[in-house]
Amino acid sequence: MLEFDFKHPDYPTVFRERVERLNHIRSHPEELSALKLYYKDHIPQFITDWGCTFDPRNVEANLPAIIPFILFPRQVDWVEWVLDSWRNRRPGVTPKSREIGVSWLAVALGCSLGLFYDDMVIGYGSRLEKYVDEVGAPKSLFWKARKFIGLLPPEFRNGFDEKYDAPKMRIMMRKTNSILTGEAGDGIGRGDRTGIYFVDEAAHLEHPEEVDAALSQTTNCRIDMSTAYGLNSPFHRKVTTWPKERVFRIHWRDDPRKDDAWYAKQIDELDPITVAQEIDIDFAASVEGVLIPSAWVQSAWGAAEVLGIVPTGAKFGALDVADEGKDSLAFVGATGIEVDVIEEWSGKGLDIFASVAKSFGLCDEHGYKNFRYDADGLGAGVRGDARVLNEKRDSSQRIKVEPFRGSDGVVDPKKEDTKGRKNEDYFKNAKAQSAWHLRTLFKNTHRAITEFREKGTKDFDPDELISLSTKLDPAIKSKLELELSQPTYGLDTAGKIIVNKTPDGTRSPNLYDGVMIRFARTKPQMTVSSDVVKKSAARVVPRSGGLRGGMQNRRLGMR
Repeated sequence: MLEFDFKHPDYPTVFRERVERLNHIRSHPEELSALKLYYKDHIPQFITDWGCTFDPRNVEANLPAIIPFILFPRQVDWVEWVLDSWRNRRPGVTPKSREIGVSWLAVALGCSLGLFYDDMVIGYGSRLEKYVDEVGAPKSLFWKARKFIGLLPPEFRNGFDEKYDAPKMRIMMRKTNSILTGEAGDGIGRGDRTGIYFVDEAAHLEHPEEVDAALSQTTNCRIDMSTAYGLNSPFHRKVTTWPKERVFRIHWRDDPRKDDAWYAKQIDELDPITVAQEIDIDFAASVEGVLIPSAWVQSAWGAAEVLGIVPTGAKFGALDVADEGKDSLAFVGATGIEVDVIEEWSGKGLDIFASVAKSFGLCDEHGYKNFRYDADGLGAGVRGDARVLNEKRDSSQRIKVEPFRGSDGVVDPKKEDTKGRKNEDYFKNAKAQSAWHLRTLFKNTHRAITEFREKGTKDFDPDELISLSTKLDPAIKSKLELELSQPTYGLDTAGKIIVNKTPDGTRSPNLYDGVMIRFARTKPQMTVSSDVVKKSAARVVPRSGGLRGGMQNRRLGMR
């Protein structure tokens, strides 16, 4: 792809280069067929080489409204992901930030496929007709489509004539016999057949279940695209429950034109819910009692680097075991305050021993000597499996496993994690206390980052912050953001904090659980030397010695 400075675009140079390439093509028309064959298999390159987009806001910055459509890397990835979904006959879903260019991408991709492939039918639908096709409305998809094709050089338009080939809700490519169709309302796609069907702003459909039913037999490759809007909608369920190859999240941080200064401006100009939903892709933005607001999560990305902190401290991990074997397992590792390792794997056909072995391997890979695990429910078997694995290792290579039981009582019940309230009076159990501790770390980090950016001050305790490494896999980053802002909190009848990880029927957030367990406040682990064990065992009356001996054995936890 063309190297391009997206923050300081030099559009005249790009147009001059296009003119030079076009003149070469016209001087060597015999090369055009081979070039088209190349572009057929390299659609992102075609869009970058010849496509144009339109933004009237450029005029105020003394830039042209019609500009080259130069794709940035994440946009290229999205186009390739859609093409891969199409070729593998699978649906997909794209949660996105506002003004990231996905609608233009969907249109440019559809037009390009129609120009290069015979007999393509590509559908576009939205909740209202004005968003699909309205005369003179740049916000509508088909206005964008007509503009995209009309601004291509004639050599690539295949004789397209907007007057005859673009009636309402239709774009026809006569040379390839391909067509783009548009629909709106609850019945989009019903009775039709398409190779790909794009549903724009899918989270905002008025009756999404009816749309799902109407599109159920229309296509093998339905692509839902939308900003975030509410929990427990069909769009949100797809984002949170579908396999990772079906979910492609494109966030404002993926856009090289945007930076922290841009984000700060959005915060100043927009209300918090709009920022969270439209920009941060926070589905829980309008939900009351969110434990960790999306804005706090955003502040934590790369916080250590921004604040000049070199992460030091303990290096260890945490394993969250899938609920009932149907969700994913998550292993989260951190160096001091920075989360720098996240692995996730399916819990289907759950084999706890294999998962513990995988966790041991991750510890070896990242230099951890121990990890915590969720000891409630299915995780109860981790300790025994770890013992079996450790028996096969040298003593220096053994991995210590530490149980975390969210159902336990609080740590330091008489102390005050929250000033003015004893822990035993404020938290329902260890899970609520640990969740609140994680919330506090994110809150402290958000405050530290905000004050540093606004005032340049660094008034914080670095050990009371949390940092999320920017080097984590983009797909994991996306899922982590969603899960961290999913749990809500409230009070039980006794006035104690309780946490709901799955509001409105959402799936268990295993990445959140892993982070929470990794940073949980835990009771000190009692260690007993081998000499003490031997001396104690020598004083124990054998089990055959009667009731007293049996009671002593049970008291010492021996079998």
